[in-house]
Amino acid sequence: MTRQLSRQNHADNEPFYGKFWSKLKQFPNGLSEGAETAPNVSGPAAAAIISAAIGCFTMMVSHHLGDTSKATNEWLWNLGSWIPGSKTNDELWGNIGSYTGKETMLLVGWLVSWPILHTLWKNKNIKSHTIFFWMFSLLVAATAMSWHPLFPYLPLT
Repeated sequence: MTRQLSRQNHADNEPFYGKFWSKLKQFPNGLSEGAETAPNVSGPAAAAIISAAIGCFTMMVSHHLGDTSKATNEWLWNLGSWIPGSKTNDELWGNIGSYTGKETMLLVGWLVSWPILHTLWKNKNIKSHTIFFWMFSLLVAATAMSWHPLFPYLPLT
């Protein structure tokens, strides 16, 4: 009995990182139990998945728009200047250049479309084949836009 009491006192006086580590050691067990109530709508999950694909598509559109004019490319570069290494003269590390603006456009496309789609589809049940179709279509389009042998034959200017 004294062991039980001393363990309880020790658990109460344990520092926060010890409590955190104890919870972390039990992490996978909670996942195997599952949720108490299963979700009955798929709209929020569809919004998360499709918004990621919209972000990829937005990045590739901004990439090609940046190639069409120097002003757009400079605007993209200024947009992404918050990312470390965007504009640096260090010869060892170099600079990332306007790609930082294209990455920023990916984030903007993703973070703007996710709440919009989530709000629209919050209480709706989206069919899985519809989710897969739009995700797959947007990712294939983004991949096709990054495939360089295709675009010399389709001039953008």
